Amino acid sequence: MPGSDALLDQLSLTELARSAARLQPELVSLRRELHQEPELGLDLPRTRDRLLAALEGLPLDLTLGTGLTSITAVLRGGRPGPAVLLRADMDALPVQENLPLPYASTIPGAMHACGHDLHMAALVGATRLLAERRAELAGDVVLMFQPGEEGAGGAQLMVDEGVLEAAGKPVVAGYALHVAAALLPNGLIATRPGPVLAASDALHVTLRGRGGHGSSPHSALDPVPALCEAVLALQTMVTRRIDVFDPVVLTIGTLSAGTAANVIPDEARFSATIRSFSPHARELVHREALRVVHGIAAAHGLEAVAELEPGYPVTVNDPVEAEFAAALAARLVGPERYVEMPQPVAGSEDFGVLSAIVPTAYLMLGATPTDGRDPYTAPYNHSPEAEFDDGVLADGAALLAGLALGRLARG
Repeated sequence: MPGSDALLDQLSLTELARSAARLQPELVSLRRELHQEPELGLDLPRTRDRLLAALEGLPLDLTLGTGLTSITAVLRGGRPGPAVLLRADMDALPVQENLPLPYASTIPGAMHACGHDLHMAALVGATRLLAERRAELAGDVVLMFQPGEEGAGGAQLMVDEGVLEAAGKPVVAGYALHVAAALLPNGLIATRPGPVLAASDALHVTLRGRGGHGSSPHSALDPVPALCEAVLALQTMVTRRIDVFDPVVLTIGTLSAGTAANVIPDEARFSATIRSFSPHARELVHREALRVVHGIAAAHGLEAVAELEPGYPVTVNDPVEAEFAAALAARLVGPERYVEMPQPVAGSEDFGVLSAIVPTAYLMLGATPTDGRDPYTAPYNHSPEAEFDDGVLADGAALLAGLALGRLARG
């Protein structure tokens, strides 16, 4: 791996981990404060204020977002070199928390059900660790605190506002960490080269016919059978037009038609989510889905209005950065606590916006509570019962700081 010897010579990962462990109580306190007051979307004023207070006194160049309540902080290294980026997402989900925690959400209908509160606390910890080692930094670190990951497109907005050039030069690499409330045992770190998260898009379809009496379908143009045919045909299309080794997931999430049992409706509608793992598969499934819908509508004499709503792109780990991150993680926490992901996750997030521009590595950190529950059956991220063990915060902070230190050591 390029630069691995230099990395291991220049860093004492053991001391980094010890320093992070000393920060653990402070990071837990911050995480729980953030958890109690979750905010949604792009406007997170209370969250931003808490983070600014946590960063106060550190030698940072701060820039606040204009189109969203983001924080971009630049830590200038003691020696010249490139710039790298560390990112944490800030927003919560519109989920009513169903956990009897002493620090449970106090905001009705909002919850940090995806662990972004841990991400923020870990990045604050990493910032403190890096500030303590500022003289060792051969370059600059951009700290990206991003609102609006859960569907609002905050990453693109921050890119548009200049986060990738905040250090006065383009960043050469970016890293992010995501905790998992289940599936990954507590304390395990996982990543992989290549696609790590899926692209996510939506398909919205309306089939328009001519309504009539349910007893006389021959005098109407019934959109309901065509809608049913289209739903099934899309499932068949995915298995017959898409390479099984470059897979696509197409799931119908909503379906509606009609108002009464004896009335043929004028319209029938459905919406689907589409997940893909390469630009080629993404473009192909878009084209084929529209062809199927319009073809079936034409066969039934109906009008089809089909709209594709683009979502987040594929998150792709650069092979060199993924190898570097894997080696560093294994050295930091021990090889028994690192595992390579066997395949990508079909979830999606907007770190893919960055991975399309700069080499990146995205890692998962198991945060299933260690109270005897099975990580493979525990409630997963986005569940109202999703619970995260904040005992992993020191590891998360050390990992993020180590990635920045190690990448800058490579030059």
